[in-house]
Amino acid sequence: MADAGIARSQTHITDDAGTLTRADLADVVHVKLGLSRAESASLVERLLAHMCEALSNGENVKISGFGSFILRDKGERIGRNPKTGVEVPIAPRRVMTFRASQIMRDRIAG
Repeated sequence: MADAGIARSQTHITDDAGTLTRADLADVVHVKLGLSRAESASLVERLLAHMCEALSNGENVKISGFGSFILRDKGERIGRNPKTGVEVPIAPRRVMTFRASQIMRDRIAG
């Protein structure tokens, strides 16, 4: 995926909002690996599905040179309605966070 960022900047594959999409990733795979567009789209979909499956099973996902998707369990706590000031309990939940690798942070910093 780190290579996808390089290919994206060289071929200017983005949408109007400057967001990298699944279709953009499939196009990069198509150009770089020479797979058909359908095979490229299928490869991207399978990769993302595998990542989602691992996360839903409680596993963290680490992509070397890119970053880690980490699951955290947050306990119950008391929150406050900012409009009324009434205290309300916030239920325990599992959240996903992303931590960029040092290589990614260095590239972003320039």
